[in-house]
Amino acid sequence: MKKVLVFGNRHWPDCEPAKEFLSEIGIEFIYLDITDNMINLKRFLKLRDERPEFKEIKAAGRVGLPCIVINDGEKIIFDHNLLDVEDIKNEWQCLIIYNGSGYP
Repeated sequence: MKKVLVFGNRHWPDCEPAKEFLSEIGIEFIYLDITDNMINLKRFLKLRDERPEFKEIKAAGRVGLPCIVINDGEKIIFDHNLLDVEDIKNEWQCLIIYNGSGYP
């Protein structure tokens, strides 16, 4: 089964719509606000520093939020509109953990 992890920030304009979209279609997810604590920020920065999906994001001077991580990095998506909703509904099991209270 797969998990969905969303890195975001409550002040970033695209993060709330991504969370709302996932909730509206019935997908449970882990949401980590990178400004809530240093653990969330470091976890996001490690991903951003190491993953090739961020190359174009960084070259354009962008941060890369929201960052939707599927199944521990199997896939990384920056635009919730690019998610395959039917695939998510049929095959993915997700967990909810808010504000760093635990990790999968």
